[in-house]
Amino acid sequence: MKTAIEVTNLYKTFKNDKIETTILKNIQVTINEGEFVSIMGPSGSGKSTLLYLIGGLDKPTSGSIKIKGKDIAVMSDNEASNMRCRNVGFVFQFYNLIPNLSVEENILLPILLEGKSEKLYKEKLDEILEDIGLSTKRKYTPKQLSGGQQQRVAIARALINEPDIILADEPIGNLDSKTGNEIMELLRKINREKGKTIVQVTHSQESSTYGNRTIFLKDGMIQN
Repeated sequence: MKTAIEVTNLYKTFKNDKIETTILKNIQVTINEGEFVSIMGPSGSGKSTLLYLIGGLDKPTSGSIKIKGKDIAVMSDNEASNMRCRNVGFVFQFYNLIPNLSVEENILLPILLEGKSEKLYKEKLDEILEDIGLSTKRKYTPKQLSGGQQQRVAIARALINEPDIILADEPIGNLDSKTGNEIMELLRKINREKGKTIVQVTHSQESSTYGNRTIFLKDGMIQN
């Protein structure tokens, strides 16, 4: 099985005036293609920091992170940006949708930001809207949708560029339990049917069971 994500000897330290705080310590993680991995731990354990480092949204103090064999720490800003656009999709707790854009415009945003023609993605857009169950709401704006529907749009936006990896930070943190379960079922379907590698950060033991492996963090270290 091929490796999707490889984290080696990873440390992350933040400096505030003269105070230095190490958030992550000697993290070693290998995630294979097609896995659905949950990262769990108490608040302040470094879960989201690790996810953002894996996605190239921040850089480690030391150590390496390889996405499909390429070390993102040594990438130029343009290379890292291209990697995030084409290889990694992000799903956040607060959806991060553009209020004045429609459902389909929000989904197509990564395509438009890259200067690609949305006409080339019409078939893909139709397929994704069908997958998330929002084909009839494609012209709606976020304020016309429930929280669960907004998160479905955010997931669709993460999928439009057909990335191999989806990174989700507390994807059901703002949802009620029933809606949260529906979102987790959707992520599991994407993992199983589309073969996407999914890494989620979650506080929920129940949510973690939708994946096939859980990594526990405490005080910035992986617990065996």
